Amino acid sequence: MLVPALRLLAALLLLAGPLAAGQPKVRSSSAPRPSPPAVRIDASSLEEGAEPARLRSYADVIEPAQKAVVSVYSTRIVRERMAINPLFRQYFGDLPERESRQEGLGSGVIVSPDGYILTNNHVIEGADELKVTLADDRDFPARVVGTDPKTDVAVLKIEAEGLPVLTLADSDRVRVGDIAFAVGNPLGVGQTVTMGIVSAKGRSRLGLLERVSGYEDFIQTDAAINMGNSGGALIDARGRLIGVNSAIISPSRGNIGIGFAIPVNLARFIMNSLVETGTVARGYLGVTSDTLTAELAEQLGLARGTRGVIITEIDAASPAEAAGLRRADVIVALNGQTVLTWEDLRVLVAQSLPDSKVSLKVLRDGQARTVEVELGRVVDNPDELVAGVEAAPLTPEVRRRLGLNDARISGLVVTRVSEDSPHRGRLAEGMVILEINRAPVPDLAAGRERIRSGRNLIAVFDGRGIRYLVITVK
Repeated sequence: MLVPALRLLAALLLLAGPLAAGQPKVRSSSAPRPSPPAVRIDASSLEEGAEPARLRSYADVIEPAQKAVVSVYSTRIVRERMAINPLFRQYFGDLPERESRQEGLGSGVIVSPDGYILTNNHVIEGADELKVTLADDRDFPARVVGTDPKTDVAVLKIEAEGLPVLTLADSDRVRVGDIAFAVGNPLGVGQTVTMGIVSAKGRSRLGLLERVSGYEDFIQTDAAINMGNSGGALIDARGRLIGVNSAIISPSRGNIGIGFAIPVNLARFIMNSLVETGTVARGYLGVTSDTLTAELAEQLGLARGTRGVIITEIDAASPAEAAGLRRADVIVALNGQTVLTWEDLRVLVAQSLPDSKVSLKVLRDGQARTVEVELGRVVDNPDELVAGVEAAPLTPEVRRRLGLNDARISGLVVTRVSEDSPHRGRLAEGMVILEINRAPVPDLAAGRERIRSGRNLIAVFDGRGIRYLVITVK
């Protein structure tokens, strides 16, 4: 854990603005489900095909990588009304609103020839306008495909073809001590490349994403990262993308050699989910766990040096319960990937798709066994019925507030529809959902069970009468 003084001085600096709170941003389009971006991947280790040991320059590696790193300019329009003395208001009324523009700067990485760009959520959070400037000084307006505050990943799209791209490495194969280069536009001085090494992997418990209960699994580097580098590339000695630069810790708001990047494997998982579905679907296991200590391992009769996480609680009716996991089971691996801490387990489960099957290596009573689990789905917003639509049971208090005296009207009342919800044109706040696919919905759990992928028939009461509408859920 960081010492309190450092946490206070550093404020765990995010490099390009405030971090968004809330849920992943979804597409407002009802277009057919798109395919993931056609990214280029090289999953080999850095040693395979390594260059001669007496290499004197990385210019041939850096030059093509620079072409795929862009600057991201954000503009936020702020409208405010000037305060006026109440004595004057009765004579002159309210003053007109004053409009100002707040500018922001970050970086991004082109990952597909047709214009998909990885960057940070905090780079583009709250922006009304986005512009992307390529290394050759071409400018493009950008649209937001989706954002995920819980990992600080955002995906942008520009309308262009034949763009330079970075090849994606396998960040699981990155090792501490590997050479690393940070590429971006720090402080607006122009594209800059700095060099260092991978200082650590799997950095968590930093508090960088604490406000949104996020998933921290950062690559740490001492390659110089400054404000404006957010969303830029962290590349290896072969010019492959290993991470998306995200944050620094510093008492001076400048680089002191402690920078953090989102591993590209995690960023790619989030990107594909946002592009395909407009949101992020995360797996759910249903356990509470603690990192196994040496003292606990000894009490459980495990071999000295055993690492893993011990299950302390299992949620009722969860995938873990259905698979037969028990309290005091020790999970040491998931799909062959070592689990050392409870943060490792949380991130690995979150990177697995709902309804997928995972293989857990478990120690029970000192004996190793394999447990197959079919994961459920994490519900980040407990009040969300479908993307961007929140609902609640129609209680007597809500009935009184809405003036509903007809006892035949029962179900779920829509309490909020976000501006970017794909269902905003059909569902509205105050509507009562009576049935979903011809079945009653007395509570949210029943409502979620009734919803299926594709077209859904919804019976609603809109204050004037009962009508049917169809919504498409992806």
